[in-house]
Amino acid sequence: MRTLSTTLLMAQQAASQTPYIKIEVKNKLTGVVRLDWERLYYGAETEYLHGVTAVSDGSLIRARITLPGEGGSLYHQRIANPGPQSNFSAWTCANQFNCLAVALAAYGAEVSIFWINGSQELKRLKSNDYGASWAAPEFLGYSLSTDIHSLTAAYKPNGDLAVFIAEMNFLTVKQYINGGWQEMVFWNDSTCLISSAAVSYHGDWNLLATGQDADKNYKVWSLTYGDGGAVLAGTWSSLQELASAPAGGDFEYGSVFLDRPDVNRAFYVEKFSGTQSYLRPFGTQSVLDSLFTDNLWCEPEPFNLSTEYGLAITHSGSYCWLSTAKGVWRASLVESYLDVTADTLAVELDTAPNDGRLLIELRNDDCKYRAPGQDGLALLRNGSQLECNLGYVTAQGKETNIGPVFWLDSWEHASAGGKSSLTLQGVDGWQLLKSWRARYQFRWNKDTDEMPVKQILAFVFGRIGLKLEVKSQSAAAAGFYPDFSINPDDRGDLIIRRLLSFVPDVVFIEGIKAYLVYPQSSDQAVYSYGEAHAVFQGKHHTGSWQTNQVRVEGYDTGSGASILTDSFSWEQMQGFSDRVKQISDRNIGTIQAGQMLAGAYLRKAEIESSSGMIQSPVNCGQQLYDVIDVTDPRAGLSGAKRRVTGIQVSYQADHGVYQQKLLLSGL
Repeated sequence: MRTLSTTLLMAQQAASQTPYIKIEVKNKLTGVVRLDWERLYYGAETEYLHGVTAVSDGSLIRARITLPGEGGSLYHQRIANPGPQSNFSAWTCANQFNCLAVALAAYGAEVSIFWINGSQELKRLKSNDYGASWAAPEFLGYSLSTDIHSLTAAYKPNGDLAVFIAEMNFLTVKQYINGGWQEMVFWNDSTCLISSAAVSYHGDWNLLATGQDADKNYKVWSLTYGDGGAVLAGTWSSLQELASAPAGGDFEYGSVFLDRPDVNRAFYVEKFSGTQSYLRPFGTQSVLDSLFTDNLWCEPEPFNLSTEYGLAITHSGSYCWLSTAKGVWRASLVESYLDVTADTLAVELDTAPNDGRLLIELRNDDCKYRAPGQDGLALLRNGSQLECNLGYVTAQGKETNIGPVFWLDSWEHASAGGKSSLTLQGVDGWQLLKSWRARYQFRWNKDTDEMPVKQILAFVFGRIGLKLEVKSQSAAAAGFYPDFSINPDDRGDLIIRRLLSFVPDVVFIEGIKAYLVYPQSSDQAVYSYGEAHAVFQGKHHTGSWQTNQVRVEGYDTGSGASILTDSFSWEQMQGFSDRVKQISDRNIGTIQAGQMLAGAYLRKAEIESSSGMIQSPVNCGQQLYDVIDVTDPRAGLSGAKRRVTGIQVSYQADHGVYQQKLLLSGL
């Protein structure tokens, strides 16, 4: 249950109540500002290697290299106060030729442009005045070869910086620390071929990379070179997959760019060489409040552009920027909202274990909402975030508790009898999961223990932008490593259902987070109904278990022998002796694992055997799977513990209705 203030708690338990609901529409998707890109420049430059960075005075610094046949010349430009009227076509030649790669980075007024030339020289142009003027080129050392795949650089907040070079089968880093350049450091894995890399600093040197693994499968990975944040300084993390394509197929990846304006945001190019071939950028972002090392990324989305050389990304102030050699885009990073509280006539909120819906009816008698998505109603568009905060008028004034979050899916105008209204329909994270289809093949725990059920759940929720948090967890959720695959076109909610079949845990979604809960019969009640908090009506049902015997058949990969486990509820079998569930799963490799899985099915049968419902004034902090106690003398209940399995809230301003219905189960 969410924490409530003392005054809000008193108000919802008072004999006389004044309801208050705050409704806002925001330009967010799963808690992160949605970037609406606007193209500012259509140039005539030839597409090739390029980069972009922004400095603290708001200037945009771009660099590009011409094609090898045109001399491989290095050009750069500075755009002060960039905007729709800026001239992005004016370039300055740096008089550097035969360049093989380029990278940019900025810190305060300092800007660095790095490149490697055909003589294997790593060089830098440095500016100390926001890119207005440049010092003479600085020689930093030599690359290992001229087979350069990628060059990327970033500053630390203290002015130190690092340059990463992907060449041949090597990834190396050269750092500038405390005023001096250090020796090259090699990545400790030469089995993978890195085709491109991009770095951003946030506690560590965080990289995205594209390339091929030892089996020649094409990958997009995350990788961290530690600086003492989440990874030990001077050490490399393991590679973690973001996207994957099989060797010998028609797909491969390259030209990755990375920046962190609010969360980590990245673009890479997907190349398809089959019929109707394409070179298409895909954009993705990390899940809000996640660590880079968690490898939680939203499903990559295609960008309306064809380019082999990617979209460089940077940010400054209230804007995020994209750049190619002949294109510039920008998008606002500012959170904006539309408050529709005053016009709200009715709200119907339904939260269930595998679904959630929100209906908001707005008065439209003055035609205020006649044109959603336009002018002052630009935020009323599909995908916008709907925040519904439940509350009351308290001794402190209008008070709400942070409540459920939904996303606008549709709207409907209605008019009759001189009245007009607009009804907004929102969906929750379960609908996002049902709509999500996997684009890539993933497999874990085939040969070694890589990720337990809990981490795979987090990965899947991350693909739609939700972070998994643990309220409580079973030993199986954290310690069972199934051989588990996700195939292209697998549906998100069905993947979650398969994962939860291995464990006794449940998951509920509230807003931008999914919560893992391990229901136990010993769980204590977090709230009471029937005494301080009134109950208008109730129903309470007790039934028999629909499963009272579970047989699990597994396979011991070490010995090759079958494993057979039987679990029984002997008490329930005295009434019905033949309610058997049989499970065959090669992921079950020990007797203990079989007993754990069988126990999970029996626990679910026990919980589902009791059900019920109570109607009461709205509890602004109630959550799914909370344990409550119910007192109803007419039904023989006194502090009886129940678990919340559904929350329905109804608000009708004109009829004075503000109440909730809680669906209940046993513990």
